[in-house]
Amino acid sequence: MAKAAKTAIKKDPKLAAEAKNYTKVIRAVRSPKSGAFTFKEGMVHKDKVKDYLAATK
Repeated sequence: MAKAAKTAIKKDPKLAAEAKNYTKVIRAVRSPKSGAFTFKEGMVHKDKVKDYLAATK
């Protein structure tokens, strides 16, 4: 299961417009050794979120 959150908006208008195109993705990863969950975070372009989550299963 993964959770996607919007990034913080920057003060510079150009950077703010570009920052809106990125999403912070948090996904749970199960450790093969202990079975415990850990969380991996990444900044991904909003168009590639589904690809990122599908590729990292």
